[in-house]
Amino acid sequence: MADSWEKLKRACAGCTRCSLCQTRHKLVFGVGREDAILMLVGEGPGEQEDLQGEPFVGPAGKLLDTMLELIDLDRSKIYIANVVKCRPPHNRDPQAEEIAACSEWLRRQIELIRPQIVVCLGRIAAKTLIDPEFRITREHGVWHERDGIFYMATYHPSALLRDPDKRPEAFEDLRAIRQELRERNYY
Repeated sequence: MADSWEKLKRACAGCTRCSLCQTRHKLVFGVGREDAILMLVGEGPGEQEDLQGEPFVGPAGKLLDTMLELIDLDRSKIYIANVVKCRPPHNRDPQAEEIAACSEWLRRQIELIRPQIVVCLGRIAAKTLIDPEFRITREHGVWHERDGIFYMATYHPSALLRDPDKRPEAFEDLRAIRQELRERNYY
């Protein structure tokens, strides 16, 4: 598996399929356990992630760490990736062609990790992995099963920083994730 991971990382690092590669400082491939039961997927790197080459290291990352602590998890137990591996300019939403260009990398990550649960952080990840018509305000916290993997979406930590009123809903989603992990004897 390590050989496959190394090949995938090298291929992704050399990717020039879309224009995002022209402005990136560092590729943000992903981080965590390569055999994780739980995988988190965000939309794309922000400024700090682009500079450091790791997902969720800015203010949203600090909130994500707190969210994980609430359900007795930390980064050492999970894998974190993004839909796109390079930062969109000015932290704009990734465009459809950028998502399409990166889709193989995320698909291969999921295949190699073989997580039991994938949590989409925000609407972009949910639209990419669950349903193109996904509505985060209506469908967060709902489980979807595909190819033996259970998917759920919750609010992106940066959205919770902008709108703290959504935090109670996100907390309920976290409780559902913890329950699903307990049912799989993860704890």
